[in-house]
Amino acid sequence: MTAVAKPAPLPLTERQEARRRRILHASAQLAGRGGFDAVQMREVAEVSQVALGTLYRYFPSKVHLLVATMQDQLQQMHETLRKRPPTEPEPAARVAQTLMRAFRALQREPQLADAMVRALTFADRSVSPEVDAVSRLTTAIILDAMGLTGTPTPDQLSAVRVIEHTWHSALVTWLSGRASIAQVKVDIDTVCRLIDLTAPAPRRGGDA
Repeated sequence: MTAVAKPAPLPLTERQEARRRRILHASAQLAGRGGFDAVQMREVAEVSQVALGTLYRYFPSKVHLLVATMQDQLQQMHETLRKRPPTEPEPAARVAQTLMRAFRALQREPQLADAMVRALTFADRSVSPEVDAVSRLTTAIILDAMGLTGTPTPDQLSAVRVIEHTWHSALVTWLSGRASIAQVKVDIDTVCRLIDLTAPAPRRGGDA
């Protein structure tokens, strides 16, 4: 049987977008205070001043909500990074600097970081659109830091995926107390060297 594609969701009205922002803010606020378990849908509805049924129309579960919260937090980081881009001269060093800045932003609110990472871990296929949005945003942050002037090569995109996986893994091990900040930095610096290995070779002067 041929799968029927779902229609693209309609864009939110200004009022709906404001309501969604209140929900995400409430989610981040509650998670920041008490982590994953503190984010209860009924309390999110009360704090954001929306009906519980309305909340579920925006986010079918707490996992959906917290993954969307992570997307929102990364979007804010991305905007900050664009205003204050990394200063290192080499692409690998710029990406490492960028990811450590993002890591330290999460470090300032460990309960919120833990809640969002746990939600990503628990996410099933129903949360794929939200998880994909987080991945695309992380990719965009890394590509911006690389400072590419053209389309990334397949090797560069592969390196970006490995860097994403390592960054996420480093965040998990730090949150669980199995890695120090110093170890996280070593791991991030090490994996970012893949960028230098995937840089296209310069053309020789005699080439046409």
